Amino acid sequence: MMGPVLAACLLIILSTAWISQANGATCKKDGGVCTCNDQTKNVDCSSKGLTAIPSNIPVDTDRLVLNYNKLRELEPTAFHGLNKLTNLDLQWNKLQTLPPGVFDHLVELDRLDLNFNQLKSLPSGIFDKLTKLTDLRLNDNKLQSLPHGVFDKLTELKDLSLQNNQLRNVPHGAFDSLSSISNVQLFGNPWDCSCNDILYLAKWLATNLERHAGANCDQSSKAVLEITEEEAAEDCVYPNTTTAIPTTIITTLASSNDDDIPELPVPQENFQKFLGYQEPDHLPTQPQCLMSISGYLGLMMFFVLISAAILYVIHFLKKA
Repeated sequence: MMGPVLAACLLIILSTAWISQANGATCKKDGGVCTCNDQTKNVDCSSKGLTAIPSNIPVDTDRLVLNYNKLRELEPTAFHGLNKLTNLDLQWNKLQTLPPGVFDHLVELDRLDLNFNQLKSLPSGIFDKLTKLTDLRLNDNKLQSLPHGVFDKLTELKDLSLQNNQLRNVPHGAFDSLSSISNVQLFGNPWDCSCNDILYLAKWLATNLERHAGANCDQSSKAVLEITEEEAAEDCVYPNTTTAIPTTIITTLASSNDDDIPELPVPQENFQKFLGYQEPDHLPTQPQCLMSISGYLGLMMFFVLISAAILYVIHFLKKA
């Protein structure tokens, strides 16, 4: 009667081992693409050509590095369960938007790096749950505007980087809740000093000289903090548009009347969609393919071993 007992034990051991491997598939030691340090609780997934956040990131991760990848978008639940995370690095990707609520579970987050992406806008309330954040980096994106109250909950924030975007103004009161702020980077934006919307920023800069790096008007080299109400008298209304899409000139094939046909500027993105073009970035990367194949093979092996164990049990039961 020892046969069935041994087979049952073998079945339990195999099941436990397979589940453990599946849950830890993010880390290299288990066949994943990321480097995981159990002592420091750091997970490094940088420079892997990733187009999606790896699954099964250990729930006790303290620092998650995802820079230098090809992330274009994030799933709304990408970081759910990682409520111990204090440092999230997403810089040098291709993010164009952020889904609402994507950071809501990161209640312990201290530093968030989103610089060197392609963000054009931010959802309202995107940072509202990050009340312990002290360092927020949004520089070198394509931000045209900021939502009202986007920084209102960040009372612990000390460093804010907004340089090298396409901001023309900030909402009235944008920085009023930043009671702990010590450094704001604002240069490299096309600040519009002809419109009275700029006056809030001008007054904030003038009364917080020690907290910011300079910001100059787009129309001149004059500092924003020097703008007066007379200079910013216009009541401007900006169109609700995204950043300009790079265009390419499509010229009609030569014909007898080609001199009479004007050149037609066509947005590059639309032209690529018209031709059915898809960038190689959308293709799965080699590590992702290997992970999928290894996971499939592991699953098949698991079922083969279970079947063998069950047959082994049946065989001994029949003998008994």
